[in-house]
Amino acid sequence: MEQYEPDRLSPAQVAAMRRSFRNGRAALSRRSLLRASAGGALAVGGLGALSGCGIPAAGQTQGGVSAEDHSAKEKTINFSNWTEYMDVDDSGKHHPTLDAFTKRSGISVKYTEDINDNVEFFGKIKPQLAAGQDTGRDLIVVTDWLAARLIRFGWVQKLNASNLPHAYANLSAQFRSPDWDPGRAYSYPWQGISTVVAFNKKALNGIEVKSVSDLLDNPKLKGRVGFLSEMRDSMGMTLLDMGKDPEKFTDDDFDAAIARLQKAVDKGQIRRFTGNDYTSDLTKGDLAACVAWAGDIVQLKADSPDVDFIIPDSGYLTSTDNMLIPNKARHKTNAERLMDFYYEPVPAAQLAAYINYVCPVDGVKDELAKIDKSAADNPLILPDKAMAAKSHAFRSLTQKEETAYEEKFAKLTGA
Repeated sequence: MEQYEPDRLSPAQVAAMRRSFRNGRAALSRRSLLRASAGGALAVGGLGALSGCGIPAAGQTQGGVSAEDHSAKEKTINFSNWTEYMDVDDSGKHHPTLDAFTKRSGISVKYTEDINDNVEFFGKIKPQLAAGQDTGRDLIVVTDWLAARLIRFGWVQKLNASNLPHAYANLSAQFRSPDWDPGRAYSYPWQGISTVVAFNKKALNGIEVKSVSDLLDNPKLKGRVGFLSEMRDSMGMTLLDMGKDPEKFTDDDFDAAIARLQKAVDKGQIRRFTGNDYTSDLTKGDLAACVAWAGDIVQLKADSPDVDFIIPDSGYLTSTDNMLIPNKARHKTNAERLMDFYYEPVPAAQLAAYINYVCPVDGVKDELAKIDKSAADNPLILPDKAMAAKSHAFRSLTQKEETAYEEKFAKLTGA
């Protein structure tokens, strides 16, 4: 188990996190592009928490520590999730899938939308976890890089497979064994987030776009191409285009990908590096084509017939938001039962129909079609086998690698 030490963020890492708070994935609404995230307002507190000192090292406590499980006597769960990341009824006051779980199990769910970005949330829970204390939460949802960190520090509990039969059986193959949690011993995906190539058909005016190379090399697209300000997304897609696996690349591979993007920047091919503010440029046609997040494109396509996407033959990048049970959680078994519930086809389909992210659950197509046939047929929500086979994750980084890579990417983007 890795010893916890207070994080020392380089200036480039701080800048990258601020970009994320301001307009990157941390600022994405989980339901509507028209609603603003609270991430930016919390950035200062989150960054301060990450770089703080005086917290005991994880090595002073045991990893995977459970309090006495009170699930049998206390029929409740404290569940922390991102904003706009759960189905809601027309009144805006009830969550139908959570209500269905409570009706069936007798377990009430205290559902709190208190995760606005990963860094800020880590700052909230770090003091208790490092001190071996209960966070007051039985179930949390965080993005893969933070999930990896919590597992490395021994701050989350190993799951009891006997309480997760549907999750074990129905988890999509592409999400089964990330390098940071082989076999999903500590986590299960809540939803997937895919990075693809999007375009505006009217702005292309007959120009063919099939790959990242087309974005970088076609002179007819000069000044009308966008890449993302999130390092993993833009670099992962570029690495794939160069025939490199984002799950296995070397420092030399990373440097070659930086050089490839730098060449495109120098000749004015790339208009700018953006967060999710690229959506307005793409809709208007100021960007003819760009690297984009699939969750945005699902919604943009519904409103604009000119917007579409392609999956390059080289593949695309997928990350996940993941459910984990923190150390000392009082209701571990109850939490596992809720995790498993969302791997049943009916509630999984209901959730997917509402939030439109990549559903990590196999066997939901028929159920989703009953609710929304267009969603069931949308490969950005339910990837078919061919699309899933092209999915790649960005490998886990050491602290040294992350510092070095963010510095190089910041120099590239002018951040």
